[in-house]
Amino acid sequence: MQPLALVVDDEPDICELLTMTLGRMDVNSHTANSLGEAHQLLGQHRYDFCLTDMRLPDGDGLQLVRHLQEHTTQHGDLPIAVITAHGSMDTAIDALKLGAFDFVSKPVNLERLRALVQLALRLDRREIVANDSTHSRLLGQAPVMQQLRQRIAKVARSDAPVYISGESGSGKELAARSIHEQGARADKPFVPINCGAIPAELMESEFFGHRKGSFTGAHRDKAGLFQSAAGGTLFLDEVADLPLEMQVKLLRAIQEKSVRPVGSSEEVPIDVRILSATHRDLSAEVAAGRFRSDLFYRINVIDIHVPPLRERAGDIPLLAQTIMRRIASEAGTDMPRLSEGAFRALQEYPFPGNVRQLENILERALTLCEQQVIQAEDLLLEPCQRAAPHDSPFDHKGAEINALPARKKPLDGVLDAGHEPGFDLARHQSLDRYLQEIERHVIESTLAETRWNRTSAAQKLGISFRSLRYRLKKLGLED
Repeated sequence: MQPLALVVDDEPDICELLTMTLGRMDVNSHTANSLGEAHQLLGQHRYDFCLTDMRLPDGDGLQLVRHLQEHTTQHGDLPIAVITAHGSMDTAIDALKLGAFDFVSKPVNLERLRALVQLALRLDRREIVANDSTHSRLLGQAPVMQQLRQRIAKVARSDAPVYISGESGSGKELAARSIHEQGARADKPFVPINCGAIPAELMESEFFGHRKGSFTGAHRDKAGLFQSAAGGTLFLDEVADLPLEMQVKLLRAIQEKSVRPVGSSEEVPIDVRILSATHRDLSAEVAAGRFRSDLFYRINVIDIHVPPLRERAGDIPLLAQTIMRRIASEAGTDMPRLSEGAFRALQEYPFPGNVRQLENILERALTLCEQQVIQAEDLLLEPCQRAAPHDSPFDHKGAEINALPARKKPLDGVLDAGHEPGFDLARHQSLDRYLQEIERHVIESTLAETRWNRTSAAQKLGISFRSLRYRLKKLGLED
């Protein structure tokens, strides 16, 4: 059965052009010359897509967008796109905020229109797959998590830019992936990029690509991240870390839907959905002059907030079991269980580093526990104050940077003894990496002393054989 579209425009020539274009795509269409006619046709037929001009004799396209959003029971989640006057970006963004799937500007670019229609018609085919993937990624039955999943399901049916806020470690990238997987672009690439991890001098080349010979070391043409995400989703994590100069170029790329590779004189068309996130208060960054207000306005068309773990403490048992199952599976060991005291300690802890911190704590506890039971003392929870959203004790890569645990297990003493004078913490990106290098040094030294007798090494280190085996696998020392 061919899809059916509703075209709403009071100009006969435009209606004819749009109808012919849709017909060549094997899409049947009905036309309406006014808002009243559109309402009448919507009451008589079930459409797969709607395209409306912004200016109509008896109203405007925004009224139609609002009507469809308010009557989803009657019309379903009907994708609607608006046709705006050239340069009317404010109007287009208003339509997207109200729930429009996308927009096209006059004069209508037919290639752009065809791509938009193809995307919109793919939505229904993604719906069943999406719900399962979202529940598997964003676990939890807390009301705030149910609301988050509902919000994601809603915005996934649009192609508008989405801004995801939330503290470090709360799961912003998981939310972004869920939006992508539920949307029309799910069968295309999802390309995440940490904006704070790219050196400023390489940023333009990484984003937009470069041509051979454009600078020293450019030995061949290279596609940028925008081109790598072609047809899919580009996720700009920690977007607040972009330098102001790059913010200008990013804004232009989003508005013009094209990029210019370094060293090229020609624009390259791009077709991506932009999702962005940061743990900072982006409004405050705008007020301080560190982030452009026009870019903020452009990427913050739809906003989603990922709640911190402390606001859904009831989900901690489910999250803990899921995380431990994964860690044990990756390590090839049996999954331990959490004692009641450990469960209670986890639920009472504020988790300033959120789910990412929970993962780190459980991974550490799994190596320290004895008899397949994680006790509260194995968690090594440190007293901490509740962190502000912009002041998380975790860095962007998720490494815990809290103070070292005051209470020591047998291995801690060995680690202290194995600390080499002159080992410079400043040369290492995080405390986790620092400790991992010390751990590697101590384990390798102990294995050498015992001639790689693992049982003797475990006894010498004061840990179980299972714990040593896990650590060897984690550090890549199994062979």
